[in-house]
Amino acid sequence: MKEKVRYISADLLRGLVIIIMIEVHVFNAFLQPQLRQTFWFSILNFVNGLVAPSFLFVSGFAFEVSSGSKLDEMRKFGKAFWKKIGRIFQIIIIGYALHLPFYSLSKVIHKSTPQQIESFFAVDVLQCIGFGLLFLFLARLLIKSDKFYHIFILVSLIIVTFISPLLWKIDFNQYVHPLVGNYFNRLHGSLFPIFPWLNFLLAGALFARYFINAREQGEEENFIRKISIAGLITLLSGHIFYSGLFPKELTSIIPNPIFFLERLGYMLVLFYLCWMADQKLNFRPESVLDASRESLLIYWLHLIIIYGMFWDGKSLALIIGNNLSVIEVSAATIALITLMIIVAKLWGWMKFKYQSKISLVIKFAIVILIAVFIIY
Repeated sequence: MKEKVRYISADLLRGLVIIIMIEVHVFNAFLQPQLRQTFWFSILNFVNGLVAPSFLFVSGFAFEVSSGSKLDEMRKFGKAFWKKIGRIFQIIIIGYALHLPFYSLSKVIHKSTPQQIESFFAVDVLQCIGFGLLFLFLARLLIKSDKFYHIFILVSLIIVTFISPLLWKIDFNQYVHPLVGNYFNRLHGSLFPIFPWLNFLLAGALFARYFINAREQGEEENFIRKISIAGLITLLSGHIFYSGLFPKELTSIIPNPIFFLERLGYMLVLFYLCWMADQKLNFRPESVLDASRESLLIYWLHLIIIYGMFWDGKSLALIIGNNLSVIEVSAATIALITLMIIVAKLWGWMKFKYQSKISLVIKFAIVILIAVFIIY
């Protein structure tokens, strides 16, 4: 299935999201604290808060688009099965690797503080995506009926939505290891526990199913317009809910189901805008598509540049600190985005030009990195 060609709107959304994600991390790492109290920053902060849900939503969409291929082989635990499992666990492992306090197994064991260990076990967006993809993948293998599979996704979405506020009150780390317990809530530093963030990935998969059906029936444009109206109504309803008109007993529920629905509304409207850019305006900027194709690489690399301890045991975030003005942090953002797009273009070209060799280089590099981590 030619996902990159047939679903350019999803690629545009993912590329846009990963580019904005760079801005989020640069501003968080370097912007002066007093500037965070300004009115414009509160708006920017809300927009930035849509990045992770969008990333999860598109990940669910992409999985659904590609999940129909080689299913029979995967159900026989063939090569395709292990390849898919490998890719999913690669995402999870990268997520944890980004939280390593030291790039040395010996130092991690002997020098890590309790706070660093707690941070290592915290669940970030990559771990949430990885778990969500594993959940969808196993469900897809076990449930052979397409109809019951999508009913299962919908039921799972509803359950996660309404059980999340209850689970957020329980300290699971008292009963299980933090490696497991931190997936349930944010009590120990997890930014994106699966309750409720898994919902955005499930919603993306469910949306993709209806979108694909509408396309196959020649109703794509009609569907996308209806879904954009539904999204607009949902997000406006969410803002009204949090406007102060409703009692605090309702609005103070955390995580609130309305929080999910409001942001889901934004996802649908954003997808509509990307669809319009693709289908009506023929606007397909290669830089955004390059960022989309290499989103995992960009995610990992830009965080390494900002937070990697390469400067005498310190990161750029520690060396520069929250000391930059708006102009300076904006310039840094543009520079890093430009660098990431160049890297994405270069890497994409190399994979196309030297496909077999690049695969070997990646495997060799992974082995070397693991060896250095264990030995150093």
